[in-house]
Amino acid sequence: MLREHAMYPHHCFVLACCLGAALPAPASDLFAPAELSDQELSQLRGRYVLPGRIVSFGVTMSSTWQNASGQVLGARVDLQVRQNLARPVLNVTLVDRPGDAPPPVAGNGQVLGGAGLAQTQGVSQSIRTAGDHNSASNGVSIEVRHGEAPPPLPGGTPLEGALALSGEAGTVKVTPNGGALQLAIQASGQGASLQSLGAGGLVQSVALSGNRNLVQNLAALEVMLKDRPGADPALNCAWEQLRALRPSGY
Repeated sequence: MLREHAMYPHHCFVLACCLGAALPAPASDLFAPAELSDQELSQLRGRYVLPGRIVSFGVTMSSTWQNASGQVLGARVDLQVRQNLARPVLNVTLVDRPGDAPPPVAGNGQVLGGAGLAQTQGVSQSIRTAGDHNSASNGVSIEVRHGEAPPPLPGGTPLEGALALSGEAGTVKVTPNGGALQLAIQASGQGASLQSLGAGGLVQSVALSGNRNLVQNLAALEVMLKDRPGADPALNCAWEQLRALRPSGY
């Protein structure tokens, strides 16, 4: 079952992690109904739908780093699960765009500590800066839409192992690690950012040592559901019969 209007977003990320771990399985198996234990049911809040109403389920993780010279380094990871696909689709797009000025001077700031941030459970977000005039953000979004046709599949390179791209602005890597998927940027002389989704949690962190950088981390969950079908006359008839039993004490 899938939450339609989430009241506790971290449950959605647990589901996303389960999907990531189940990538070798056919997509049809992922949509098969599964019985939930009493313990699992006791932790659920909100509204739920059966798998047959799910048109598509997608998780996107993206990071971008723009330095003072306008150079942009980043990556985007897209996971799509659909009933009409034989297996889930997991694609990666790496970005390295040149700037319009010479490379910026390396920053001399130092960001210390913070090792415990990577050991947390659930959602962990941190921004630490030792430079000036920087802008950084960590974001999480959840969107539930209704429709019959799924959105177009995202492009990119299928993820079959670690992917990396190095340039004048730095290095970006996408790596499966310990049951999670990591997206890491090491910006030359300016700092580093990290996103990790899976293994029971989501980590988003930014550490800035240079000046005039723009950094963005975003994790998004998108679900498309079929519109509710019209009421079945047979079900309505059965419901009326049950209502008629109330005066008799049933």
